Amino acid sequence: MNEKQNVWFITGGNKGLGAAIVQEALAEGNKVVATARSIESARQTLGEHPNLLLVKLDITNNEQVETAVSDAIAKFGRIDVLVNNAGYGLLGYFEEMSDELIQHQMKTNVFGTMNITRAILPLMRQQGSGLVIVVSSTSGIKAVRGGSVYSASKFALEGWAEGMNLDLQPFGIRFMILEPGGYRTDFANENASMQLPDLKVDGYEHLRDELAAHFKNMNGQQSGDPAKLAAGLLQVTNSENPPLRLLIGKGAIPAVDEYYKKRYSEFQRWQAVSANSDFEE
Repeated sequence: MNEKQNVWFITGGNKGLGAAIVQEALAEGNKVVATARSIESARQTLGEHPNLLLVKLDITNNEQVETAVSDAIAKFGRIDVLVNNAGYGLLGYFEEMSDELIQHQMKTNVFGTMNITRAILPLMRQQGSGLVIVVSSTSGIKAVRGGSVYSASKFALEGWAEGMNLDLQPFGIRFMILEPGGYRTDFANENASMQLPDLKVDGYEHLRDELAAHFKNMNGQQSGDPAKLAAGLLQVTNSENPPLRLLIGKGAIPAVDEYYKKRYSEFQRWQAVSANSDFEE
């Protein structure tokens, strides 16, 4: 995107990475619509700014989605950048999660993201331009122990965003997938953005306690600085050719590099079997 004053629409803008992106976008002279389930929470974090509009939004609530987009257009007239940041992590072992918990994870992270994007795309198509940023995770690249369902939601978003980037380019709209490593937000806070399983299955006792302690001990200890992530994101969006995927987080680089190397090595090792599957001519 060109370096100019753009209108950013950022979901989950009241805390963590969302709040950091809001603050950086404002600092660079952009106009920002910051959404949150609680306006008061957003106001306490972000304060007041002439170029900031705070909007109440639960991305799973279709009525609130429509109202939020209408309010943004009424205030600023356009939306240039959508940041799909709202979401949370359901962490633990699959067998100890009820269907209700799993469905809510998907409803929020996947279908909620699709809801708000669907509401904004007609405006971007009319404008003939737009950038949609989908906040994924390194867990959208590689799964970790205890993150199967959370990874399922992020893998789904990555496939969807990659396909949408192809489908929407004729309209001047691009998608970018942001893949953060560990950042010092409340992601691992059980009272905020992390949810643990609601069931207890025999055989998981030791594993369950060890895993829950691991996730809880992460809280506030992550090495990533949200303000630096936001600055890096703005730098990339202002470039002439933003990438489809932006991995961000120093600690994530070697882990992802090793993962891709192992995956490609596995692909090569079994290529003969992969190729030996067609009808003989």
